Amino acid sequence: MEPIPALEVSEVRFDETVDVVVVGLGVSGASAVVAARQAGADVLAVERSAGPGGTSANSGGLIYLGGGTALQNECGFEDSPENMTAFLRSALGPGIDDDRVDVYCHGSPDHFDWLVSIGVPFRAAFCDEPNRESADDSGLLFSGGEDSYPFDEIAVPVPRGHKPRWIDSAGGFLMERLGAALSASGARVVADAGAEALVVDGRGVVGVRVRTDDGAHAIRARGGVILAAGGFIHNEAMVAEHCPLAHVPDAAWRIGTPNDDGRGIRMGIGAGAVTTRLDAFECALPLGPPHRLARGILVNRHGERFINEDTYTGRIGLHALRDHDGFVYMITDDVIHEPNLLGLRVGYAAATPEELAADLGVPPEALARTVREYNEAAARGDDPAFHKRAPYLQPIGVPPASGIGAIDLRVDHGAIYATFTLGGLVTDRDGAALDGGGDPIAGLYAAGRTAASLAASHYASGISLGDGSFFGRRAGRHAAARARTEGSSTQ
Repeated sequence: MEPIPALEVSEVRFDETVDVVVVGLGVSGASAVVAARQAGADVLAVERSAGPGGTSANSGGLIYLGGGTALQNECGFEDSPENMTAFLRSALGPGIDDDRVDVYCHGSPDHFDWLVSIGVPFRAAFCDEPNRESADDSGLLFSGGEDSYPFDEIAVPVPRGHKPRWIDSAGGFLMERLGAALSASGARVVADAGAEALVVDGRGVVGVRVRTDDGAHAIRARGGVILAAGGFIHNEAMVAEHCPLAHVPDAAWRIGTPNDDGRGIRMGIGAGAVTTRLDAFECALPLGPPHRLARGILVNRHGERFINEDTYTGRIGLHALRDHDGFVYMITDDVIHEPNLLGLRVGYAAATPEELAADLGVPPEALARTVREYNEAAARGDDPAFHKRAPYLQPIGVPPASGIGAIDLRVDHGAIYATFTLGGLVTDRDGAALDGGGDPIAGLYAAGRTAASLAASHYASGISLGDGSFFGRRAGRHAAARARTEGSSTQ
């Protein structure tokens, strides 16, 4: 990966000076702009597209929040920062940043209130279909496997997927509301403009060079530059070098826009920032709704189960692709299987597991043993191997079922493996980018997928919009405060 070298201030003639420059207007950049303006800063936002949105606008709109938000309370769920922290430390690790997770969980209720205050509405209704946004405008759901093993034994299961009040996917609506708040803030937006390089002096980052249709412009930033330019899932070279497993065959399922090309990360490196976990990625393998399909079992090329099927589908997808090369079938029957949102169909059917195995290309004895042992345990209402919950335990291929079948979930046979990158610049609790010694680089901030996600090794739906808006907001406030300090020191 080639860094984008920073420009020395002696090489640059600034065209204008502002307090804060924000690069990118997805959820993290928009939140940074609004927060900086609320703190009284003069803000210039630079966006490569025609306006706010980015990958955030194409998302389902889930925002991972908890710790006792007003929405959780209204829906009758009791949560605490400590309970939320216990879940995230287990679900997002290993390798999480404890300090950032702690401040996120304790600040989550206030952040929800802030989103409401700037015009993002939520309906106090719980949706009992987990893992994806509600089909109606219900505002709360389980989005990270909180109610499945092993997490239900680590923390009290509480739903934390907060969805703005919109039918089905709400990402576009969320960015519409943040865009309106941004416009109302009075910040100046330069659209169809790309940041080319950061500008540094002996102390840190002092500005950025931007290119528009009118040419290159250098902008001084008293308080700092906030990089919120997305991840790198659409940079073929970076993915091949750092995160090759995320390079699924169907480019349509690499979640992001063409602007998720790693430019913000490369600019940060060029100014002395360090990166972490560039090999980490999310990979959703949707198996519903309805979640009742989890009554089937997932097997690998050896005809063996590898996970509890009722867990978060992002966890299933990651292990399927990373650990089993995307060679996965769901074993089911005509009693368990039913019409579903994704159009998953039984592609293979047989009278016995041995006959089915021959069609699937997996060892017959192994598949027969897997099905037999699962059925015996399911009949007892138990799953000692993987701890799937009782409501999803049902013997497969026994009467009244007419036989046994399989759904082809192999990555190279058209199944959906939706990936995006999680690694990026290392930041602290205020969104400041850190150097190799772990110290903040003066005047440089990163948020969203340009920064390393809270999700260190695994994911929970809503973390991207959650930590992006949360730390984008904190970066905006911190940069605004720094601008006041820098301004007073030069007077």
